[in-house]
Amino acid sequence: MKAMILAAGRGERMRPLTDRLPKPLLRVGDKSLIERLIEALVQAGMPDIVINHAHLGHQIVEALGDGRRYAARIVYSHESGGGLETGGGILQAMHLLDDPFLVVNGDILTDFPFARLPTTLAGLAHLVMVDNPPHHPQGDFALSGQHLLAEGPERLTFSGVGVYSKALFKSCVPGKFPLAPLLRAAMARGEVTGEYYAGGWWDIGTPERLQQLDDYYRDRAK
Repeated sequence: MKAMILAAGRGERMRPLTDRLPKPLLRVGDKSLIERLIEALVQAGMPDIVINHAHLGHQIVEALGDGRRYAARIVYSHESGGGLETGGGILQAMHLLDDPFLVVNGDILTDFPFARLPTTLAGLAHLVMVDNPPHHPQGDFALSGQHLLAEGPERLTFSGVGVYSKALFKSCVPGKFPLAPLLRAAMARGEVTGEYYAGGWWDIGTPERLQQLDDYYRDRAK
């Protein structure tokens, strides 16, 4: 299964760190966020990786190259005009992906075992859900058995790790649009499955959370 890392976001909440550096190139310990994701994907047997980029994206290309040093094969999808949001970015890169394909947010880290993700879908998408972090207590979607619901009494947070069918985007037109409305519509039809993961997961959304994670990795390396 091919994988796509979403790396086109502006990282507004990470400013001023992201004024001169793309968010995925911020470092935790001795490696950048995106390097750690690439290494995890390669370890899981997914060396074919698509990376989209916009804000300061040339720095990502210069830093990672073709991926050979990571035993990966990296290709890029450049988004002009400040980016296409998640849905638009995936649609633009669709010709570079197989069906189904994995998408991982470029501003998270997790020890979730990517190799256990389904390579055949029961519907149009499969999302990995995690406990609600303090900065997102309301959660995103409710997990009912193996299916995800847009609403429910006990909502979990979407981890930013998902497997998607190209059919999810069949009615979309090129341009800037979010992914969430497509998922909610598919959930209403019972076409989105999910799983809960209780292991390590970090959403690096602020400089404070980046510092906490950096301290964690540096302590582990001692």
